[in-house]
Amino acid sequence: MTKGSLTEGLEMKLAEDCSIEDIKAGKFVVIDGDKLRFFSLITDLRLDATTPAVLQSPPDVADELVREVLSGTATYASVLLKPMLTTERDGGRGTRDGDTAEPPEKREPQPVKTVPPHFSPVYEATANDVSRIFGSEEMEPLGRYFCIGTPLDMETPVCLDLHRFVERSNGIFGKTGTGKTFLTRLILCGLMRWVALSGGKVVTLIFDMHNEYGWKALRETGSVRGEVKGLRQLFGTRVAVFTLDPDSSRTRQVPVDDVVVISHDQITVEDIAPLQDELRLHQTAIEAAHLVFTRFKDRWLEELLDRGDRGEIKEFAEQIGANRESLAALYRKLKRVADLPFIVPSDKKPSRDIVNTIMGYLKRGIHVVLEFGRQSGMLAYLLVANILSRRIHEMYVHMTEDYISTMNPAKEPRQLVIVIEEAHKFLNPQAAKQTIFGTIAREMRKYYASLLIIDQRPSGIDDEILSQIGTKIVAQLNDERDIQAVLTGVSNPVGLRSILSSLDSKQQVLVLGHAVPMPVVVKVRDYDECCFALAREIPEAWDAAQQEEFERLAMGEGSDDDADGRRSVEERWKEVFGE
Repeated sequence: MTKGSLTEGLEMKLAEDCSIEDIKAGKFVVIDGDKLRFFSLITDLRLDATTPAVLQSPPDVADELVREVLSGTATYASVLLKPMLTTERDGGRGTRDGDTAEPPEKREPQPVKTVPPHFSPVYEATANDVSRIFGSEEMEPLGRYFCIGTPLDMETPVCLDLHRFVERSNGIFGKTGTGKTFLTRLILCGLMRWVALSGGKVVTLIFDMHNEYGWKALRETGSVRGEVKGLRQLFGTRVAVFTLDPDSSRTRQVPVDDVVVISHDQITVEDIAPLQDELRLHQTAIEAAHLVFTRFKDRWLEELLDRGDRGEIKEFAEQIGANRESLAALYRKLKRVADLPFIVPSDKKPSRDIVNTIMGYLKRGIHVVLEFGRQSGMLAYLLVANILSRRIHEMYVHMTEDYISTMNPAKEPRQLVIVIEEAHKFLNPQAAKQTIFGTIAREMRKYYASLLIIDQRPSGIDDEILSQIGTKIVAQLNDERDIQAVLTGVSNPVGLRSILSSLDSKQQVLVLGHAVPMPVVVKVRDYDECCFALAREIPEAWDAAQQEEFERLAMGEGSDDDADGRRSVEERWKEVFGE
């Protein structure tokens, strides 16, 4: 180390026998001080000279001897480092494993509050350094630490602490084609494995806009564009698949557990308000919707559609005291909603309440994937995600209050992780104040619910929401506004900004936040047979018990549904797909 400061970072002179082309931004290194070991991140690289005259009269490119003479003397390379964590060390400077005799409390990494002395040596991090900071998959409780990849130029696993990961809402960001979906599926595999191996009380609800999580998906990497397994194939009955489009599920040969149908009386004004941009609704139309709801309550949408179909909008507007043009515009826009295939009149709704059905699975620890089939337009996605999440959140609030009043461990809700794509549509500055997702993000697990948001335009998300994101996993971003957005509330944004700009377009991400002790650039592990083996680690006895619970749930046991609504999975399958 040659110079630097605690706030701006440290500067290292590169050894003469090291090529600057082998050093990459984001690399994990260790500085050995006299008393402390500093775990650091390379944030930038620079070419320097002892005198400006050397740069003003550069040697001839063909004169190899002069270039070698100048290299390392008159010209040299500097590497900028940002110390992130420290541990105490025992032993002389340069002793790489001199801290083996330290007690565990001394080896616990601490935030950096000082700097190493001049001329402290810098080393590449070893496998022990990485596992000491990020943990390993062999640590107890089994499954809590999950490998998502390796540091640059290393083969040592970097692990997420899944217990800390689910404590807050999290985000996966990156431009199109950077593998956000595969990374999300990988993390969900880790969560499901942890739950199965160690009994973690976590369950996931995945709004699968493009049908990529449930049964199978197309491989985006490699020369062969084949298929990869979805969560249902890997984890069997630990995952339930619901669909909005049974025809699409039949065509793709995806086994589903139930079909989502939403009736008019399940749609509230709060579900419509966040659709203003999508439906091109003016604020006065939303105010008219509130007037209709005040008069007719749950029948508000049906009443509006019925009066509009009969051409009675003028009389209806006078009756409720609404502006006629606004009410007419509201009727025309909401006809688009009513015409969606999965929306039915109240008198034709199924005997089983789909939200109660989904909650039954979640309460029993069965993860739920909701496929949209061909109904993957933004209108359908926003509407369904809003309606289901709002009601499920209401149930979670009730369950949490019930648990707090009794403190009975048996009543403690499972931590719910809601996975949503195109998050900026739900969490932009206007929508974040109206959608249930803004409420969940701000509550920070108060009611045992958090978000895992996937988005390619983080700059569209409200700054307040971004500041509440616990762990951010960031792939390549090109737009400066997006880079600035993901670094909201992060210390040393300048150094991390240079790292983000140097990421490859595939399988490289910057991980920072609550689930990792320090920021690190990771080469993401492949989603392949090695990953699929995670599901096969789960004991068969657990699988059999889960199968029994799954079948009990499918029969409607323990639910509030009436006897006519209790059907086996096979009966539902025949109802949806035929014999």
